[in-house]
Amino acid sequence: MAFANPAFSRNAAFSSTTTAAPAQNVSAEQLDAIYNRASGPASGPATGEVMTVEDTIAKTVGAFALLLVGAALGWLTAETIPMLWIGAAIAGLVLGLVNSFKKEPSAPLILLYSAVQGVFVGGISAFYEATYPGVVVQAVIASLVVVGVTLALFASGKIRASKKATKVFLIAMVGYLVFSLVNLGIQLFGGAGGNPWGLRGSVEIFGIPLGVILGVFVVILAAYSLVLDFDFIQRGVQNRAPRQYGWTGAFGIMVTIVWLYLEVLRMLAIARR
Repeated sequence: MAFANPAFSRNAAFSSTTTAAPAQNVSAEQLDAIYNRASGPASGPATGEVMTVEDTIAKTVGAFALLLVGAALGWLTAETIPMLWIGAAIAGLVLGLVNSFKKEPSAPLILLYSAVQGVFVGGISAFYEATYPGVVVQAVIASLVVVGVTLALFASGKIRASKKATKVFLIAMVGYLVFSLVNLGIQLFGGAGGNPWGLRGSVEIFGIPLGVILGVFVVILAAYSLVLDFDFIQRGVQNRAPRQYGWTGAFGIMVTIVWLYLEVLRMLAIARR
């Protein structure tokens, strides 16, 4: 059975010419083949609407800029309005969970998360700096080195995400989360001899505080988390994912960088103590 091809019948010029006449009768199989070539999965989103490394970097830089602005605000108001950065810590946690569980990335929520987390990071950094002068600069440099080295190793192909390593990473993260919650309870209820760091500061292994040993371990976890972030971006670009998922990549990097910096800051403070 023959079908009229609507792509030609819309144009009178095509239907009146002798070259268009044969195209008026196209079999069902031919019609499907034409449609699949025009709009099949291989064509993907239109050019400019797909995820690219450059676009994801731009989104990440924008989010990081907001983080720095928020950090400046948190630093300047740490003493006069301490509840600002404490409230920002709670708001950042809520926004982080909301962004993590959203099916589609939201640019406004991700940028708001970056700004709010910046206020928290700035406030707590001022608190650490007042107690341990110079520790903030050390933490910033150490964090940048970890990020730079991880990115260089990933770009060169020396390290890659794998199913086995990711499984180990997830198990280690759950274990660390459980320890952190237990340690927080000990700190709140005055356990561990009243040590402000809880088990991190009161327990020593070969004369080294547990917090320092854990800090090194967590820095390695954060570095692998960065590898997962880079791998997500790389796969998204290769698979021509929609452009909006560049925000997901930016969000993942921001979460990891903030986590890495705070862990390094605490590790250095415990070492100084």
